[in-house]
Amino acid sequence: MAGACVLCVLFPEQWPAMSQPPSAFSTVGLISRRDSPEILDSVVAVHDCLVRHGRGVVVEDVTARTLPGFRGEEASRVELGERCDLLVVVGGDGSLLGVARDLAHYGVPVLGVNRGGLGFLADIPPDQIDVRLPAVLDGAYTSEDHFLLDARVLHDGVETGRSPALNDVVVHLGTMTRMMEFSLWLDDEFVYDQRSDGLIVASPTGSTAYALSAGGPIMHPGLDAIVVVPMFPHTLTSRPLVVPGNNVLRLRLQNSSST
Repeated sequence: MAGACVLCVLFPEQWPAMSQPPSAFSTVGLISRRDSPEILDSVVAVHDCLVRHGRGVVVEDVTARTLPGFRGEEASRVELGERCDLLVVVGGDGSLLGVARDLAHYGVPVLGVNRGGLGFLADIPPDQIDVRLPAVLDGAYTSEDHFLLDARVLHDGVETGRSPALNDVVVHLGTMTRMMEFSLWLDDEFVYDQRSDGLIVASPTGSTAYALSAGGPIMHPGLDAIVVVPMFPHTLTSRPLVVPGNNVLRLRLQNSSST
């Protein structure tokens, strides 16, 4: 599959020797998880912290509408990608992944404040905003590159759908759990015919998500690789498959012209 690149900025407290020179993050975009009024205290805390440290702050327009009496600068998500040097996302990993996927082509680094569940990527706890966020502004961070998957749906050779994915692409029959039959190719090399509930194609970032639950391996985020994980295959020999990140995977449904 074709790939793209997203820069994810994290603050690993245990690696102080890897700190960078003071950052050039002069304009910072602020985005929060939607429909979650209980996290507004963290959104306000991030906004106030950035202002105290002399950064220009632009709040996503959807987020701004949830802040009572907000009078600051706001812009659409796309405009944040065009204008900002850093994006701060208040929410869980899902919120951060959504922003990273939507704005990856702008190359803007993303920093997460965890108001979700696991917080693998949203690294700053809400009670440490005033400590860790200024540290990042002062250069105490490391960066990781996470590539994107490029998913396309073809019917009779005509593209009918396309979407980038930072975590994974899942192929299944949708409304109810039942067996599907498909063939899989890696570039132009046939891999196998399979009967299963579906197939998960995950990036290294997504290897700790749905693919892990289906028995896939945990992959280091720096790997240029993709993992292919069958979902409950009707065979004793089908196992997860790790392939190079620049390969094209083609899946064709049996008795169908869709790929």
